[in-house]
This record gives sequence, structure tokens and C-alpha cells, in this order.
Amino acid sequence: MNTMNLELDQQSFFKKLSLFDWLWAGLVLVGTVFAYQKYASLMDAYEKGILVSAGITLIFFGWNWKTIRGLSIAVFLLSIFGISRYITGLEDADADFFLRFLVSSQSSIMWMSALYVLATVTYFIALISRSEFAGKVASAMTWSATTMGLVGLMVRWRESYLVGLDVGHIPVSNLYEVFILFSIITALIYLFYENKYKTRALGGFVMLIIAAAVAFLLWYAFERQADEIQPLVPALKSYWMKIHVPANFIGYGAFALAAMVAVAYLMREKAKQKKRTNGIMATLPPLEILDDLMYKSIALGFSFFTLATILGALWAAEAWGGYWSWDPKETWALIVWLNYAAWLHMRLTKGWRGKPMAVWAIIGLFVTLFAFLGVNMFLSGLHSYGEL
Repeated sequence: MNTMNLELDQQSFFKKLSLFDWLWAGLVLVGTVFAYQKYASLMDAYEKGILVSAGITLIFFGWNWKTIRGLSIAVFLLSIFGISRYITGLEDADADFFLRFLVSSQSSIMWMSALYVLATVTYFIALISRSEFAGKVASAMTWSATTMGLVGLMVRWRESYLVGLDVGHIPVSNLYEVFILFSIITALIYLFYENKYKTRALGGFVMLIIAAAVAFLLWYAFERQADEIQPLVPALKSYWMKIHVPANFIGYGAFALAAMVAVAYLMREKAKQKKRTNGIMATLPPLEILDDLMYKSIALGFSFFTLATILGALWAAEAWGGYWSWDPKETWALIVWLNYAAWLHMRLTKGWRGKPMAVWAIIGLFVTLFAFLGVNMFLSGLHSYGEL
């Protein structure tokens, strides 16, 4: 009976797909085949698997979240345009107008940074003024910032090969690159939930953590020249990096989102206790929705963080000859994992809800922040290539 119901659900799902859904699938399929034919000779079996998996994932994302189609097409077109402007080499970034001001990796990332900060301010303006128009503008800014961030990473990937064929690598190898990735992933997770729950009231809270990441990113670029493309250290020259790092930062992004929702929860609860029915905080979603969003974000983050930890162990076995070495980064990753495992355990088995879990989610963000950044600042070990 269960098998029959599953088959009926699948048939019902595919019947609901429109012509545009199938055109989207065809477009992604053509792009995947093109990339495979053009670059298969440069890929190993694992990288080919990643390419195919990414194509399938993008098809299903486009079917279930229509807005991602526009994002994907915009990123593709702008990335191709940016890459095509490099004719003689990296020196074109200073001579070409579009590279200098729009689609080089640095220009795109500057646009991303500015738009995320502006979106943060605009979301709060929308919350305070209760302006639907301001909320729409803030959402548009966030989508635009995310687009430019992804374009920046795509073009930077190409730029790394212009530095040298032996230097070229996927741009997720140092703190500068992963802070960009963190901002993009956190924004995308938020935008998904914004669409699902039909509210923009949480935008300012979530964008605060992204704005903070942007501030660090800019300081790191200007103070430490971290935006310069550097060759990979030997340990990072692995296909594992291409899947371990993104999985890790989906986890980090989801945990950050949960913490900022927890802040909103505490403020909403305080307003409710004081019976402020007309205040700004009263415009936030009901406590039940905030609690549910906090739970779903942590569940999502925990799933991907668990996957990243397993992938990291496999990578460590290949690079250093052992699955676990109690390196400071590994130890703190375990602490983060245990923290959120305990959070989910208490919610699912003990039924904990509300304020204690919100406070715990905020504390969890600081634990995660130390694992993400503090270890690189204050501790050393096998992951020392990520130091500030």
C-alpha cells in the first residue's frame, strides 16, 4: 500500500509540471551536457559525478522554487559575459570598463557587499514603517546581491586559471572565499523561507549576520589583501574540497539563520508578555511560526553539517592518513555537532520549545562562530592554512 501511494504521489507530482518546468529541465540538461563535453577531459570520476548531481539538483530546485530559475539564468549570463571579457589576461580587469566596474570577481563582490548592507537597512525600514513596497525592494536587493556574489565566485574561478593552470581552483579555499560563500548561502536559505512563510519581517534580523560577514570580508580584503588569488596548499588539492566545504557552509548558514530567528523570537515574546499589540515587534510572525522556522533551520543545518563532517573525515584519511586526529578544527566541529544534536534531541524527545531553545540557538551561534573563525585566529593545527 505504501509503495502504491508513493507511486501515485510521484505520478501526481510529474502531472503538475508545466511546459515551462520541462523547458527548465531541458535547459539545465543542455548546460550540463555542454559542460561535460567541454571539460570532461579535465575532470576525474568524482568531479563528473558532482557535475551530474549538481544538474539534477538544480532541475528539482527549479521545479519546486521557481525564483531560483531567474537567479540561475542571471548568474550564468553574467558569468559568461565576465569571463568573455578576459581576452589577454588578468590585466584586462583594469582596462575593460565592464570588468572594472561590474563583472570582474572584485567588482561583483563589491556590488554584493553594498547590496547586502543596503538590503539590511531596507528590511528594517520596511519593518518599522510596515511598508510592503520597502519589503519588496529589500528582497530585490537581496536577490541582486546573491546574484552578484555568485557571479563573483564564478569569475574568480576563471581568474584563478588565468593566474596559472597549476593555480586554478574552485573558490572555496580560504577565509575570504568562504565568507562570500557563507553570505550567499545564508541569504538563499533565508529567501527560501521568506517565500515559504510569506513574510519579510525577519529579513532585517537575518541580514544583520550577513552584513557582519560582509564587514569582516571587506576588512580582510583591504587590510590583509586576502582577495589576491593564491596557489592551493597540497592538502587542499582534492576533489573532497568541492563537496566538503559547501556542505559545511550550508550548515553554518542554517545555524546562523536559526540564531537570528531566535533573537526575533525573544523580542516577539517580550512584546507579547507586555501586551504590546501595536508595537513594531508585534508585526513579527507568531511565536509558533518563529519556533518552527528555528527548528527547521537547525534540522537543515545539522543534516548538512553531519554530511560535511563525514566528508571531512574521508578527506583527512586521504590527505593525512587518518580519519580523525583531534586537530583543533576537528575538535570544535565535534563540539558544534554535539551542541545541535543535543538541541534536536531535547526538542524531539522532551518536547522543549520556546525561550530556552531560542537562547540555546543563540549560544549555538557563538559556539559555531568560534569553530568557524576563532579556531583560525587563536589555535593552530593541520588546518593552519586557514589562519587569519
